[in-house]
Amino acid sequence: MTANELECVGDAVYANVLFTERIVRIDPVTGAVTATVDASGLLRGDELVPGSTLNGVAAVPRTHQFLITGKFWPKMFRVVFVPA
Repeated sequence: MTANELECVGDAVYANVLFTERIVRIDPVTGAVTATVDASGLLRGDELVPGSTLNGVAAVPRTHQFLITGKFWPKMFRVVFVPA
């Protein structure tokens, strides 16, 4: 797994997994992955172009929300990560 675009939030680090549609939450003390977010399906098939991939995660200050976007994505999404 290659982590890309790291975001520190509280006592966790969030990162997208390079060339996938996954975001992981990492315990910075142990390096263990403590949660996985499936970000696939956010874009319609006709919005994807060659080279499109998840490539950005940023916490929205003073909220439980995140902004996620990708390379060659035409949109940015404001989301809340919730347990399945």
